[in-house]
Amino acid sequence: MIRIGELASRSGVSTRALRYYEEHHLLPAERTTAGQRLYPESAVERVQMIQGLYAAGLASRSIAVLLPCVDNAEATDEALGLLWAERERIDQQILDLVQTRARLDEVITRATVPEACTSVAEQA
Repeated sequence: MIRIGELASRSGVSTRALRYYEEHHLLPAERTTAGQRLYPESAVERVQMIQGLYAAGLASRSIAVLLPCVDNAEATDEALGLLWAERERIDQQILDLVQTRARLDEVITRATVPEACTSVAEQA
């Protein structure tokens, strides 16, 4: 079992974020008789997964529905529907990002380095 400070350090998140996760039933913690939080070693991986889901745009409410699927390798109809919806949303995000990258590539390709070098040389 590890304490909150060690979990924060190993997972790369703040202790405040870990308390938030616990508050929203995303990260269970045991308590010592003194009230200190203790987490299993597996909490590091769980926190990293939660961070990844947040980074992908999922809300804590959605994550709370999905985590039991991860824990039990089973999903309710509601959870499956949410999983598919989130997957489709992420797929669309990826497509949008690829299109944006392609536009940036076009701008970069059109930009001519020799012209930029010439104008700098002329100013000197």
